[in-house]
Amino acid sequence: MKKCEIIKLPKVNDPRGNLSFFESEKHIPFEIKRTFWIYDVPGGEVRGGHAYKEQEEFIVALSGSFDVLIDNGEHKVIYTLNRSYFGLYVPPLHWRQMINFSTNSVALICSSTQFDDNDYIRDYKDFLEVVKNANKRL
Repeated sequence: MKKCEIIKLPKVNDPRGNLSFFESEKHIPFEIKRTFWIYDVPGGEVRGGHAYKEQEEFIVALSGSFDVLIDNGEHKVIYTLNRSYFGLYVPPLHWRQMINFSTNSVALICSSTQFDDNDYIRDYKDFLEVVKNANKRL
């Protein structure tokens, strides 16, 4: 099973303001099929709370900060995203929750698939069963 990882993005320093970027299959390990962003999250709210069967994601804090709680069915890790030149790669079959959003934070998420409601695992018990079965096949 692939692992989550923080990926450092190119950063072009300029006195007029810095610039960072990423390209499909060069800086991130998949072709981008969909992009969306999360913003105006009220204090204390949690986003996510699901996993994907096939979809891979790349998450960047464009503004502000937030934490991403990742659970692979055996271990939980919290990644803090607070720099726009770092992003978190999340492979399939990882439960994720986005928490602790700062005021005016913006989360950019790029995914490897177009939206498919059938790819979501929304129940945590179902997620654990899917992961268990996937590990048996390895």
